[in-house]
Amino acid sequence: MRIFDPHVHMTSRTTDDYEAMYSAGVRALVEPAFWLGQPRTSVGSFTDYFDALIGWERFRAAQFGIRHHCTIALNPKEANDPRCRDVLDVLPRYLEKDGVVAVGEIGFDSMTPEEDEVFARQLELAIEHELPALVHTPHRDKAAGTRRTLDLVKESGLAVERVAVDHLNETTVRAVADSGAWMGFSIYPDTKMDELRMVAILKEYGTARVLVNSAADWGRSDPLKTRKTGLAMLEAGFTESDVDDVLWRNPVEFYGQSGRLVLDELPGFGGSDTFSGNSVLRGER
Repeated sequence: MRIFDPHVHMTSRTTDDYEAMYSAGVRALVEPAFWLGQPRTSVGSFTDYFDALIGWERFRAAQFGIRHHCTIALNPKEANDPRCRDVLDVLPRYLEKDGVVAVGEIGFDSMTPEEDEVFARQLELAIEHELPALVHTPHRDKAAGTRRTLDLVKESGLAVERVAVDHLNETTVRAVADSGAWMGFSIYPDTKMDELRMVAILKEYGTARVLVNSAADWGRSDPLKTRKTGLAMLEAGFTESDVDDVLWRNPVEFYGQSGRLVLDELPGFGGSDTFSGNSVLRGER
């Protein structure tokens, strides 16, 4: 089973996690820029963090045989803090960096006017830099936030197939499925989605445009939930090809739209058929 985790916060994880993920079949991942658990008070704290995402964390993952990519953005929660708004001015130089495969996480937290403005501006940046967008749906008023998300995407002019709307559940998936955007699901131990609920959604909606992630971070989470979902799919009667669609080919197709995925095997970790053999993929299945 080859796995591409399209949303996992490895800055919050240990080297033991990297080892376990590699053993489980994870060979590539995307780490979205996100809130660190406490307010950041200056633009400099963001740039230090962005530099770590495109540099140190990419190097750290490579030591364990995993290709690391990231997304860059001002996250929704901190869009409300006036001390952070100038981050929008430094994003363009980061959005041109190698390994940056989308603008994200963007979207809503409390659905304030400030979040609305920052979300719209970053959708514009996705268009300007020819990148996909990874969208975070709010933890509260999720259905309303998802509807507003889809409205803003439509207003922005960003092609809907270049947008992944994440943290979906049974109450929000239909709207995103009907919109033509990609459907992201975070599999968690206690909250969001679990493996069995995910399998039920896949039975109803199919495997196309579905991204399954662990979204593992500094909270109670599990970076092996992608594999556990794949095993649950097999137990439910899905084929190995279906699992490969969800856990590998779909994230490759979505993030491949950036033209920046690097998926060849790392030195010292060869000898398997995990990778496609292409160094840079642009979404071909």
